[in-house]
Amino acid sequence: MTSPDSPARTTFDPAAMAPRDFYRVVNSVVVPRPIAWVCSHSAEGVHNLAPHSFYTVACVKPPIVQFTSVGRKDSLNNVEATGDFTVSLVPEALFEQANATGTDFPPDQSEAEHAGVRLEPSERVAAMRVAQSPVSIECTLHSTLRLGDSTVVFGRVEWISVWESAVRDGRPRIEELRPLARLGGNEWSTIGEVKSIPRIPYATWSADPGIGEQVRGG
Repeated sequence: MTSPDSPARTTFDPAAMAPRDFYRVVNSVVVPRPIAWVCSHSAEGVHNLAPHSFYTVACVKPPIVQFTSVGRKDSLNNVEATGDFTVSLVPEALFEQANATGTDFPPDQSEAEHAGVRLEPSERVAAMRVAQSPVSIECTLHSTLRLGDSTVVFGRVEWISVWESAVRDGRPRIEELRPLARLGGNEWSTIGEVKSIPRIPYATWSADPGIGEQVRGG
């Protein structure tokens, strides 16, 4: 129930909506979403490249990333068949190419070739990586989890390579990576304004009542 001093809300009930309609709502509120530009290879040697925006870190020790295949896509088929894949970051400069690799080309055709994206060999896995991307994460298949019409793919990180020019003080810098993110519908976004703020340890918070007052007043 909306409190008297809150704005009016429109509600969406997944039980009362067609799945596709509710999917559009979820895509519009879980934003921004990082993009896993997944490169995989079929047993016949065809290299597939596809953007997946249901993507995040699953575990740190061991290092595991995950992406979700909504439906059974070539990426999922290939990873299950060959056991490895790479995730490349999508930089602003490859906006149109990344979108083009989302086209439903037949499995025996390479999206990278159609979109003019140059691939190059990886260091630890057989799947290729995007040569024009500043970041590549090389993964071996850890496991998959089927959830309704989707499958979550967990990849154990074997190697990460970043352009030397994008690394400073021991870590990749966001202003050099310039990643794109997905929003709702056909919308994408850039990083925009970058804000930085340190975490507040509880000992510091409890020792200085002014911190809480300042935060609540903000």
